[in-house]
Amino acid sequence: MTLDTTPVLPNPVFEGSEKRVEIDFNFSAASPANGLRALTRAQLDSLMALAACTIVSSRTNAELDAYVLSESSLFVYPTKWVLKTCGTTKLLRAVPRLLEMAAELSMAPRRCKYSRASFLFPEQQPFPHTSFEHEAFFLRQHFGGLGNGGSAYVLGDMFNGLQWHVYVADAAGAVYADELHPLARPTHKLEVCMTDLGRQAARLFFRDPAKSAAQVTSESGIRGLVPSADIDDYVFEPCGYSMNGIAGGGFITIHITPEDGFSYASVEVSGFDPAAYDPADMVSRILGIFKPGK
Repeated sequence: MTLDTTPVLPNPVFEGSEKRVEIDFNFSAASPANGLRALTRAQLDSLMALAACTIVSSRTNAELDAYVLSESSLFVYPTKWVLKTCGTTKLLRAVPRLLEMAAELSMAPRRCKYSRASFLFPEQQPFPHTSFEHEAFFLRQHFGGLGNGGSAYVLGDMFNGLQWHVYVADAAGAVYADELHPLARPTHKLEVCMTDLGRQAARLFFRDPAKSAAQVTSESGIRGLVPSADIDDYVFEPCGYSMNGIAGGGFITIHITPEDGFSYASVEVSGFDPAAYDPADMVSRILGIFKPGK
């Protein structure tokens, strides 16, 4: 584990809804055995600077490296990069340089998926996050050579609740590197995004000098969602909470903006065997922790 020496990080003026990009890469004969995990901390820091965030702390195991950021999380596998940022970060601005760094490792992208919910404060977002149209065209500039050039979708009712925005580009006929493994099995990914958190539930995520982040994780019920996970958690000043938990090749990541009026929480459970948890039960337990209005 590494830890930033800054004692307390300020909580940004906050757009809780996250942007998320997941990029899969192919190995080549010249690629290092650990693939993207060969990127140095200095290189990761430079990429996060482009995205307008910083690394706070980290966890690592045999399968992946997980980083808590000043705004959300980064996960690095040998052939997969998952970056999730909130606030007014510039997530997509890190993508061109990431592709250059991957090329230096003789690795090329074979799939990209970008997704986000509706922004609560869209007028605050920097380019290219000023609109989904801008985001989709930016992504197509960099992944348009994959398959049909990528597809962009907006799901949901624009008048009632959040909409889900998705861009996906996939190389035609490409095979995941991990699918070639003789023991490869499908995995699940579950994402839950919530607004209007219950006030009593949200109160736990305001910084209390008498409580450690581990206590908040335990008392809130978060600790029990994936009991086997190695957890890296952080409570921001004056409020806000982020955590990553890793177990094998799977991870859980949670990010919370508790302020009344624009409260938001997201929970993602990804990369686990389908038998590891029951999705309906997991959603029920998540809702019991946060008691969201939407």
